[in-house]
Amino acid sequence: MKSLFTKGLLASAVSIALSQTTMAQEEAKQPANDNTEIIVVSGTPGGAGIRKIDASFAVTNIDAKDIEKLAPKSTADLLKAIPGVWVESSGGESGANVFVRGFPGGGDAPFLTIALDGSPIYPASTLSFLENSQLFRIDETIEMVEGLRGGPNPVVSNGQPGLTTNFRLKRGSDATEALAKYTVSDYGLNRIDVVASGALADDFYYMVGGYIKSSEGIRDAGFSSEQGNQFTINLTKVFDNGELNLYTRQTDDHGTWYLPTPLNVQGIDANYTQIGPLNRQGTITYGPDNTTESFDFGDGRGWDGHVSGGSLKIQLPNDWSLIDRFSLTKGQANTLGLVPAGSAMTVADVADNGESAVGAVTGTVYEGDTPIQQIGRWVVLKDIEAFTNDLAVAKSWDDFDASVGIYSATTKANDWWSIGNTAYHVLVPGGELLDGIACNTSAEGCDFNYDISSVGDASTLAFYATGTWYATTDLSIDLGLRRENHEVNYSVDEDLDGVITKALQYDETKTSWTLGANYALNDTSGVFVRMNRGYKMPYFDDFRDNWNAYTGGNDMIREVTQGELGYKFMNDSIQFFATAFANEVKGDTFVRRPGAPAEILTNEAYGIELDGRYSHDSGFSLSVNATLQETEITASATNEGNEAQRQPGWQVRLTPSYDFEIADMYATLYGTLSAVDDRFGDNENTIVLEGYEKIDVGLTLEPTDSVRVQFSVDNLTDEQGITEGDPRNPAAPNGRYIMPRSMKLSVSYLYF
Repeated sequence: MKSLFTKGLLASAVSIALSQTTMAQEEAKQPANDNTEIIVVSGTPGGAGIRKIDASFAVTNIDAKDIEKLAPKSTADLLKAIPGVWVESSGGESGANVFVRGFPGGGDAPFLTIALDGSPIYPASTLSFLENSQLFRIDETIEMVEGLRGGPNPVVSNGQPGLTTNFRLKRGSDATEALAKYTVSDYGLNRIDVVASGALADDFYYMVGGYIKSSEGIRDAGFSSEQGNQFTINLTKVFDNGELNLYTRQTDDHGTWYLPTPLNVQGIDANYTQIGPLNRQGTITYGPDNTTESFDFGDGRGWDGHVSGGSLKIQLPNDWSLIDRFSLTKGQANTLGLVPAGSAMTVADVADNGESAVGAVTGTVYEGDTPIQQIGRWVVLKDIEAFTNDLAVAKSWDDFDASVGIYSATTKANDWWSIGNTAYHVLVPGGELLDGIACNTSAEGCDFNYDISSVGDASTLAFYATGTWYATTDLSIDLGLRRENHEVNYSVDEDLDGVITKALQYDETKTSWTLGANYALNDTSGVFVRMNRGYKMPYFDDFRDNWNAYTGGNDMIREVTQGELGYKFMNDSIQFFATAFANEVKGDTFVRRPGAPAEILTNEAYGIELDGRYSHDSGFSLSVNATLQETEITASATNEGNEAQRQPGWQVRLTPSYDFEIADMYATLYGTLSAVDDRFGDNENTIVLEGYEKIDVGLTLEPTDSVRVQFSVDNLTDEQGITEGDPRNPAAPNGRYIMPRSMKLSVSYLYF
């Protein structure tokens, strides 16, 4: 009998979708030997679905129980559990930097796409002050996340050549279930999560859930700097030959944007943050008329908007099938922060009288040896909108499957920036601005201002086709092609004087491809090989930041070529995947800060990813996630032969867990040990960021079937690791610490 894959990706999609209405309930009942029946939908046309053991690509799945144990501080924090991925999540719940398989990058997440139920939430993976994880919050409504590196990515969905993480929502079933969860922490967190699911009528199911939260932040800001709420509803109607699914996820969540801090000032450590009651309200000056306006910088960085969408899946006669997935994202992704500029110094270095300065709020006199630093009051207001649709039709024969699809997307971003507005502040947590320093009261400040208003919209239309030939019972060969047209219209008013300084109409077309083979060694193991070539198309900020390169003839497209060779093993107690990879990225452009010259480079990387889990009947389990890689800049005017910046040569995560009984209660003790290698903080390889180790631990207790208590400690030893230096000024002795030690306690009540 043919495997699920052999019966055809899209033909099987409807049956998979129908089974998902009870998947959440059934997963809790499944014994360990169901490993080989794990279904993943990433990397398949229209998100059709495939058995993980049959996939000819590297994909990691993290279910709701895993997410609970990992207790991520943010969406990006969870992505650390995916091999081949380096995450800098020390900036708070928003503003992470995510790197994939040694691909080049100077920050944000240029090679990451976050999808919800198979649809990308925003087709532009990164804009300035916006990466995909800023638009997504994890809560109890998430059933699973899948992380696909490379593989068929360049052909399906939005054509992301790097990493696609697909978050799958929980769904209702005939059984009514509910959960209420209250969480507190040692940093003042109060959070309530709820989720409920069931049937509204015959074959009509619902899931609703969300959260509300408030805290002063892991780095205490002295006020409620972290606030948010989210509400999700997911409806599914099942028909005889398919289903219709609709969802909406409404989010209003913001928190402090944590930034690099001085590394050479006594008393400044991982608990320090620039924001506080004495400086959260600040005035900026912008435009040719030196207009002034006040903002609450305590709003930090976040997302106020919605992601809504759904899918239609239909099984047609004669082994034809259809899947259509669609998504609409709309809202505000603003950033307000206090950004360091340059090195720390003392009052005597810059005071008008050479001896002292006065606090602008408290009137305190600060003597000449008081540490101070220039801090910019940055305001970035960003309205975004995107609509995507992915329609795929497939036909299955005895030994061949074929599918064709159309992907379309419109992407918009309207920006208003004033970044700069620099003034000296006292170097204590939430330190106040100083009087008695000339440039602090000058309209132009101590540093440059970069003020812009911009409008951009982009449209993408792609046609793709995939085919799989089942050469033998054990061997399958697949091919995919994608022809994509990408158009951008963009204009910028720099200086906010009503004069358009940059404007363009851009239109380019590229063809991506993927070729892979999967060979089953037996029922529990197999090998695969794959080659692909894809492209990262440019969006608005690529042109603004690299204007000279663009007008000089650079098409702004990054060409990515990848090869993969993998081994996989799944039986009753073991899941193990080893993937060797090699890649080349051509045409990457890197700009350290607005107005700086662009570095155009080619980057190569190779390495191996290990992704494993062992479960024993005794209750012991161990998860392993490791990456070993080498990177090299092979073409650059100044840095040829150097390593790619900010990516470790190796990293490893070990997560042991032990289930046991104590005092008639079911209990689980677990932890995670993370270790990372040294990295270079710049492409010049002059700044070394030392490696570090981090330990997290947790305990869950179930006094009854309906009550669960969880206690977790993040960064148990209070390790002072550094994730990055100062990306705008690498020579300055500034860096961003990992989060300091924190503790959380939650109590859940389950109804089923």
